[in-house]
Amino acid sequence: MRDIIGNPFRPVTPDPEWLTSTVTALASQMYTSSDFSAMPILADALQDAGCDNTDVLNHCRDADATHVRGCWVVDMMLGKE
Repeated sequence: MRDIIGNPFRPVTPDPEWLTSTVTALASQMYTSSDFSAMPILADALQDAGCDNTDVLNHCRDADATHVRGCWVVDMMLGKE
């Protein structure tokens, strides 16, 4: 459930600076293919773009998380929230 809605007690608003071509391309590829193996790479791209939000970065890097289409981070990067 957390993969889809995130933490409702700590909502995240994306900074437009995070939405680089690399971030949006990675998010789009994962959304289209339903292959979320690039989540740690997305975290790196977000961090390179200035994202320091621990909820976002930790979600992307959580090796135990099961990511699905509708993932709140991917949807947020694509403006589908």
